[in-house]
Amino acid sequence: MSIRPVLEQRAAIPTLEGAGVHLHRAFGFQDPTELDPFLLFDDFRNDDPARYTAGFPWHPHRGIETITYVLAGEVAHGDSLGNEGSLGAGDVQWMTAGSGILHQEMPRGNALGQMHGFQLWANLPAAQKMTAPRYQDVKSTDIPEIIDDDGTRVRVIVGDFWGRRGPVDGIAADPQYLDISVPAGVKKTFPVDTYRRSFAYVFEGAGAFADASEPKGVLLEKEVAGQEVHVRDLSGDRTLIRFGSGDSVTVQAGEEGVRFLLISGAPIQEPVAWHGPIVMNSKDELRQAMRELRDGTFIK
Repeated sequence: MSIRPVLEQRAAIPTLEGAGVHLHRAFGFQDPTELDPFLLFDDFRNDDPARYTAGFPWHPHRGIETITYVLAGEVAHGDSLGNEGSLGAGDVQWMTAGSGILHQEMPRGNALGQMHGFQLWANLPAAQKMTAPRYQDVKSTDIPEIIDDDGTRVRVIVGDFWGRRGPVDGIAADPQYLDISVPAGVKKTFPVDTYRRSFAYVFEGAGAFADASEPKGVLLEKEVAGQEVHVRDLSGDRTLIRFGSGDSVTVQAGEEGVRFLLISGAPIQEPVAWHGPIVMNSKDELRQAMRELRDGTFIK
């Protein structure tokens, strides 16, 4: 077993997107090789409806897949092909934009006005960029959850993990997408395929991710008087952890436990020409897409 080294740890950046949605961006619109095949990850979380209800009105997508995971509130969606629906708490939508669609996503809070969800963009290889668009809408009740003996909980959204398989399939990046909760004080190791790029995103509590060369933050310290447990080098709320190569990830949960997404995927290793939600392999292809948007031939 080889623990993946922590290459980088950084806080998500407050960003304004759509028609005025306040969110935090963990990565996006930077070096696309850094987390290939993943291009962008947003955390849209708020309890003030004025900061999210304007939503994401009609906009195009081509050449990518978008993965929306809702924890609180709802996201109503519709597209130029006539598809429409709503994602509730715990639901997931995996949208393959392929050759192109126009769609909108409009967040609505729960009874307390709370909205929380994530959106991940995954690249498509050249051979699949112009495939027909499709959706995979998955209800929360269809997502398997594993509870280990030490209280660790894992929701398997995509991929195989601990003998269970997530309901989303046929994805180009062959990803693994896990929602993991580790109880206070528990140290846990999770397998990750050696040949995939991998990152974690902490969104509740705090934990320390071990490094291959030195187990930073994994050793516990106790106060002499109160015998209270403290963990060094914690990664807290809205923190991205980018890993190097290896076949496992180890985390030591802090005093309140830790909840994070652990996501990995097979790198595509192709050129990227990128303009917002349109991602192609060359500037010529990108210019063609923009021409089609202008002349009304974008939808195939």
